[in-house]
Amino acid sequence: MSGRYIVVFKDSVSLDDVKKYADEVNANGGEVGNHFDTLLKGFSATIPESYLQQLQSYQGSVIDYIEPDSTVTIQ
Repeated sequence: MSGRYIVVFKDSVSLDDVKKYADEVNANGGEVGNHFDTLLKGFSATIPESYLQQLQSYQGSVIDYIEPDSTVTIQ
């Protein structure tokens, strides 16, 4: 089963490296959606559980955080 996530990289990571990780997600059965490069460096993606743990292992070194993608509303 796949889930939809937002993956945000540390400021020190180059946009070329962000693209490499996005390509890895696609190569491992995921599907990258939007790319972010203005306020945040990262992307949204549907990531299979089988690859999510691998991606989470990069947290702390190159990835700042990974969180579930969801709709945010204000009242």
